[in-house]
Amino acid sequence: MVHVLVTGGVRSGKSRHAESLLATSAPVSYLTPGYPADPAHDAEWAARVAAHRLRRPPAWRTVETLDLATAIAGADGPVLIDCLGTWLTRLLDAWQGWDDEEIAWAPRLAGETAALADAVRSHPADVVVVTNEVGWGLVSEYRAGRLFADHLGRVNQAVAAVCDQVVLMVAGRPVVL
Repeated sequence: MVHVLVTGGVRSGKSRHAESLLATSAPVSYLTPGYPADPAHDAEWAARVAAHRLRRPPAWRTVETLDLATAIAGADGPVLIDCLGTWLTRLLDAWQGWDDEEIAWAPRLAGETAALADAVRSHPADVVVVTNEVGWGLVSEYRAGRLFADHLGRVNQAVAAVCDQVVLMVAGRPVVL
């Protein structure tokens, strides 16, 4: 059993590498907190989702959920989560957190993050978690950008703390930290 956090920038190869870590495992619960693919609403997003699904073995089960902790706890075998940046975005969207004061939702996010970290730590099979590395750029001039970077950084740290390994993806190459 191994728990791995795979991080990196956009198009760094995070998802592909994460999938390769579980390539010999079947079946895998592939947890995705992304918005459902609707080609009529967003053709580009639907194409991304379709490409991800085509890469996965047929035995892998896709679970679209924001309740990652419960989904991990309910999974019988290996789990792949892709990705925490999308999860945070969806939570803040659901809570109207982009416009509300942090005091209104930050405690709830802390609880969700703690539950997620605990679920990853206690899962008896392999868990691979994909996330975005957002802390290497300038501080955003926009509140939403600052909220996202600050809170995703905290989420990433909490999940990394319960993982056996953290992998940074750079130009398609894994760097084990």
